[in-house]
Amino acid sequence: MVAAWSSPSELGALFAAFDTDADGRISAAELRLCMRAALGEDVAAEDAEALVASADADGDGLLDGDEFARLVRAEAGEKDVEEERRRGLEAAFGMYAAEGEGRAVITPASLKRMLGRLGAHQEVDDCRAMICRFDLDGDGVLSFDEFEIMMSS
Repeated sequence: MVAAWSSPSELGALFAAFDTDADGRISAAELRLCMRAALGEDVAAEDAEALVASADADGDGLLDGDEFARLVRAEAGEKDVEEERRRGLEAAFGMYAAEGEGRAVITPASLKRMLGRLGAHQEVDDCRAMICRFDLDGDGVLSFDEFEIMMSS
């Protein structure tokens, strides 16, 4: 997404679209209106004000072109960080996972095998107990979503 908004002309066009009254500044109300139109999300007034305040370097309660560009790039950067985190989790999950029921899952045996490779020798029952703590659907294995929750806790 950073690449999508990296050129000044693209950011300028986006700024102009958000600057509905064409005064050279974007208010929290304009930000809300455009986010609703562009994303289909109704952003709370407090959230829009907080977004403006987070990038409002001169403290006037409005975003000029440079402040808006920093906000867009910061938001895009956070998404890149989240995407990178997810890719890392997917790679880690792949190290532990085994194919089961037509999908990749972490089984007690696959967890035991990987922990053994890492020097932590556990019994299958211990691995089953570890999985049970995060096995939200009770199927005895960890899906990627359950693994992600486990790694986030």
